Amino acid sequence: MVAASQRWEILCVMPGDRPIRVLLVDDSRAFLGGASEWLAEQNNVEVVGTAESGVEAVSAVDRLRPDLVLMDLVMPGIDGFAATRAIKSMDNAPSVVIVTFQDTGSMRAEAAEAGADELIVKSDFVEALAPVIARLTGS
Repeated sequence: MVAASQRWEILCVMPGDRPIRVLLVDDSRAFLGGASEWLAEQNNVEVVGTAESGVEAVSAVDRLRPDLVLMDLVMPGIDGFAATRAIKSMDNAPSVVIVTFQDTGSMRAEAAEAGADELIVKSDFVEALAPVIARLTGS
């Protein structure tokens, strides 16, 4: 769970000095709420939507055109790997970061095969996300 009181400055911006548009995907409303609150406190980040399933995620990416998708793996319907594959097959696909409880070599390999740009562990969400976003945006 993301502690809303923790603040980690995300000091990167997208071209044109616009905020990074983020879509959060997780079937846990508690995680979505905590992550949304924490991201809302960051500079240059805009949460443009949330989704609670892989199917909703694919639809939301097509509709909202985020720069970054933070994707859970275990969800109803299609899982995060399948949703990532579908999203990465779109024209002008956003960056996708898998956010999960487990970090294994096989999980990282499957995330890479699905087209994910990165994998971070939920327990390290606050500490891991800022450098990942900076790397993905070239900031």
